[in-house]
Amino acid sequence: MVDPIAVRPGVVVPADALTMRAVRAGGPGGQNVNKVSSKVELRVDVDRIDGLDGAARDRLRAFAPVDADGQLLVISQRTRDQHMNLAEARDKVRDLIVRALHVPRPRRKTRPTRGSVERRLNDKKKRTEAKANRRTRGD
Repeated sequence: MVDPIAVRPGVVVPADALTMRAVRAGGPGGQNVNKVSSKVELRVDVDRIDGLDGAARDRLRAFAPVDADGQLLVISQRTRDQHMNLAEARDKVRDLIVRALHVPRPRRKTRPTRGSVERRLNDKKKRTEAKANRRTRGD
C-alpha cells in the first residue's frame, strides 16, 4: 500500500510499519472539501523502524506525538491533492527520524565568570536600594 521510507543508509521505515489513511480535510475548499478525502494520516510503528538504536528511538518518542501503542501519527492537509499530502507526510516522518538520529552533545558544567557574578550582585544592590527608598519611614 505505502512504499518504505529510506531515511539514510542503514535506516529504513519498512512498508509494513506504515499505515496510511485518507480522510476529509477541514477548512475552506467549497464543494471539493465535502467530496474528496485529501487529508492524509500516516501512522508509523516506531518499534519497527530498521536501523534505529534505542537512544534514538527514545529521542523520537520524546519530541514526536507517539500514542500508547507506539504509533507515530503524522498528518498532512496542506494541499488538495492526496498524493502531495502523502509525500509531505513521508517527508515529515523522514525529518523526525533524522532529528532523532542526531546525538546531542552532553552539557559541560561551567562556573559563572567573575564579571557576571559582580554584575548580578550590583543589580541586586540597585534593586534593594530602589525598594528601600519606596518604603515609608516610621520616624
